[in-house]
Amino acid sequence: MIKNFLITGPPRSGKTTLIRRLSQRLADVRVGGFLTEEIRERGVRQGFSLESFQGKKSVLAHVSFPRAISVGKYGVDVAALNSFLSELESQSAFSLWIIDEIGRMECYSRKFIDLVKKLLDSPAIVVATVAFRGRGFIAEVKQRPDVKLFYLTSENREALVLELEKLVRKILAKRK
Repeated sequence: MIKNFLITGPPRSGKTTLIRRLSQRLADVRVGGFLTEEIRERGVRQGFSLESFQGKKSVLAHVSFPRAISVGKYGVDVAALNSFLSELESQSAFSLWIIDEIGRMECYSRKFIDLVKKLLDSPAIVVATVAFRGRGFIAEVKQRPDVKLFYLTSENREALVLELEKLVRKILAKRK
């Protein structure tokens, strides 16, 4: 039985919104993982922050960060991501992990790639967004035989939240 579900779609298609709605619908389930949020100043995107489902926050990328590692105009703080991930890993095991997102910025971290591989291989259910385009780990994760990949469109957005909730709850019910 497949228990790893990936959602992809073009940038700004609503992947984070879908994941947020799904996590709200699954509020009765202990969830590990995080959401990625845009940092906006006067309506202009300046960067991206991470927030775990336990309330920990970290800034992943920002236009003001040094650009030794960068994606577009954003400098990526890999050390901050690694620290954030260490805290996530140290928490108790979860039966459900939600990760937003498996993208270029996150894949600069070996710790991130190793954690995602470990989770996909574990008994835990994984629901994650993944970049629409990308090579390396992004392409690899989409090709895994134990993954069901969903393409997000404006037409299927609402139905997909309900479908994913149903799939997760069905797996959790079988494990009780």
